[in-house]
Amino acid sequence: MKKGKIAYFVTGNMQKFREASAVLSEFNISIAMLNLEATEIQSDSIDEIAKASALEAGKKSNMPVFVEDAGLFINALNGFPGPYSSYIYRTLGCPGILKLMKEVAKRDAYFYSSVAFCDSGKSYSLKCFSHKVDGNITLKERGIQGFGFDPIFEPSSEPSRTFAEMTQYEKNKCSHRARALRKFAAWYRRR
Repeated sequence: MKKGKIAYFVTGNMQKFREASAVLSEFNISIAMLNLEATEIQSDSIDEIAKASALEAGKKSNMPVFVEDAGLFINALNGFPGPYSSYIYRTLGCPGILKLMKEVAKRDAYFYSSVAFCDSGKSYSLKCFSHKVDGNITLKERGIQGFGFDPIFEPSSEPSRTFAEMTQYEKNKCSHRARALRKFAAWYRRR
């Protein structure tokens, strides 16, 4: 068996950290949380936002680091809130999104996650891993697990349950974040 590795996750979100820790442990990778302030650039691209944050965090810490950024894209709202999901969650929350969707019949949406890694050193090279999970916006909030928009998103692979109705273990089987993290972990184990 290969010796375990460690990865430095730049986040201040403890729930996101726990999800990532569980996924990466499948690959014998331990993670340490770095709570660094990194500027979140304004962009329509989750990948570009994650890469910019990883590069800044790598330069500030001078350590190999990774960040994860995600967004909820609702097709009937032209992809809103998309890369602005964190801000929209803080200002409107799930009730605000449900209010915007009140008269909408077609409720398809997707979550998109991007994990960006920045290597320390002179070059600060970047690598990005992403995944998209299709689903639907529910008519009301359901469940108490997870965080963010989890109570209003039913993934297509589990159409009868929201992410918030799943345990962390169940969510990590099918979530956008877990799948992007697995891509990162498979690569990170080989480097």
